[in-house]
Amino acid sequence: MTITTIPFPDKCNYNIQSIAVPGTKCPGQTAHYRNAFYGLVDVNVLPTLPDVFDNGYNINPDCRLLGHRPLVSTNPLKFGPYVWQTYKQVDGRRRRIGSALHRLFSQGELQGEDLETVGIWSQNRPEWQLVELALHAYNKVGVGLYDTLGKDSVEYIINHAHLSIIFTTVDHIPALLKLAPKVAAMKMIVSFDSLSPDARKALVAWGETVGVQVKEFSEFEKYGEEHLISPLPVSPDTVASLCYTSGTTSQPKGVVLTHGNLASSAYSNMFGMDYPPNGSVLSYLPLAHIYERVVELTTLAIGGCIGFSTGDNLRLLEDAQMLKPHFFPAVPRVLNRVYQSAMAAGNVPGLKGALFRAAVRAKLDQYHATGVSTHPFWDALVFRKVRAVLGGNLLLVSTGSAPISAEVIDFLKIALFCEITEGYGMTENCGVCTHTFKADPDCGGTIGPPQPVNELKLVDVSSMNYTVEDKPNPRGELCVRGPNCFTRYYKDEKNTRETLKDGWIHTGDVAEVDPQGRFKIVDRVKNIMKLSQGEYVALEKVENMYVACPLVQQIFVHGDSMQSYLLAVLVPDPVALAPLVSTVLGEKITSDDIPALEKAIKDPRVVAQVLTVLNKEAKKNRLAG
Repeated sequence: MTITTIPFPDKCNYNIQSIAVPGTKCPGQTAHYRNAFYGLVDVNVLPTLPDVFDNGYNINPDCRLLGHRPLVSTNPLKFGPYVWQTYKQVDGRRRRIGSALHRLFSQGELQGEDLETVGIWSQNRPEWQLVELALHAYNKVGVGLYDTLGKDSVEYIINHAHLSIIFTTVDHIPALLKLAPKVAAMKMIVSFDSLSPDARKALVAWGETVGVQVKEFSEFEKYGEEHLISPLPVSPDTVASLCYTSGTTSQPKGVVLTHGNLASSAYSNMFGMDYPPNGSVLSYLPLAHIYERVVELTTLAIGGCIGFSTGDNLRLLEDAQMLKPHFFPAVPRVLNRVYQSAMAAGNVPGLKGALFRAAVRAKLDQYHATGVSTHPFWDALVFRKVRAVLGGNLLLVSTGSAPISAEVIDFLKIALFCEITEGYGMTENCGVCTHTFKADPDCGGTIGPPQPVNELKLVDVSSMNYTVEDKPNPRGELCVRGPNCFTRYYKDEKNTRETLKDGWIHTGDVAEVDPQGRFKIVDRVKNIMKLSQGEYVALEKVENMYVACPLVQQIFVHGDSMQSYLLAVLVPDPVALAPLVSTVLGEKITSDDIPALEKAIKDPRVVAQVLTVLNKEAKKNRLAG
């Protein structure tokens, strides 16, 4: 089926962004909310993931699709300009990889359990997508592994998902071979990287001792060319992925996602999208997580291209300036750094600082009055330099995964003068649930209305005193349903029953809906503890409030019911910390002088000033003392 982008309406009433469906309100629940601009997508006509690829391919098979920066030298470390593979080239390679996988499973060299599963353990690179696209086309199930899961979780997932083959990078092969005696299902490891003759000989020999074949990617692709077959049929109900969520207090849960789930999520993102032909996205957020996966699927669907970063976070801006992307998916940590860097560069004494402050004030006033984020004079004089940091071509920046302050969002809208959307999603709904509308002048701090594929409702959380009758806005647990929503956790009926009730995902997040129909996350269900004086504290709510402060890179808040106060462990952002330290100590310390910053955070004066900043953030957000 052909998938097309649906333009943003010419005339928008931002006072009505979602609509309550008549007759759906029940005691203890709000009505069901739908997107006011687009309504609800017809769930009876759903694409599959091969449809998504074909859609992009048919726009122009000779357009670039997957790009990377090859390593030019190791001393000094240097990467060249982007090198590209076209849709046509990628199509040929996905067919070879998919044919090889299908042959190996058919011959019994690889064995599935109830699903034919394939693991990928790698940072983002073209080969990740090549394998993923092959799995889509040949009815295999992808399972992403990632470093932050930890060794025990990697072992658990290999066994739980019954992974008989894992595509990976050379640095992970020894760890996998060490695990081999504990993961009987694993029969083959394929290295994305070329192996030197000595390394290949050693790894193959080690693999033979533990019953695991070690192959190179080029060798695997050649095997597929020798046994080439056409792609296999799939339906929207066909399982496409097991996406494991990181478990903080238990083992990771495997979210079962179908072709229909993932493809409808990409389709939903195409509503209101304004993208140039073969527009580019910078791939640096982990592909093992759902956010980046759906971003790249959406890019495929509209015939765009994906430029992979070098994998070095310190080179991210260099990658952006080399690629000049049109779309930059982000998380608050990244955007807070851009904000802090821009403010530090502009907020200086003298004429330069005065011009910067005047430009910020003028553009924010204009934006809040009209929703327009461009200004011919101030953009040319001041903000083009900020925009150039991310390549200069940005049309869209998205943010999700954690809260971000309205102050940062509004500044970036006027500094980058492009659309910036804040969204909400989770693995269980393929990262798609809500996002803010472009040009909405006061959406900061909200997550916007429902996506066109979703219906949302709020349900009372009486134990926390949140009800749908609250004034001025209804409040309750956020629940979502739609074709992008999962139907089960893999081999886990208990958690499935707790999360899925009457066809609705109960997200565990407490939200409110404002008079315009925009949702806002205000709390988390159940994460409450009581201090010794009887005060109840929602720890995640406190953490989420503080983490929106640009000074905070990560924060952990801990309470003990035998004590009357909370403790926090804070990881500061060096870009924001450096000017604070310089002011407190009276000496210039830069953000890249890590030894000086490590020394400074032990100084009681610095700790006290950081606490002062946090206290200001707490008062601004009306936290109780």
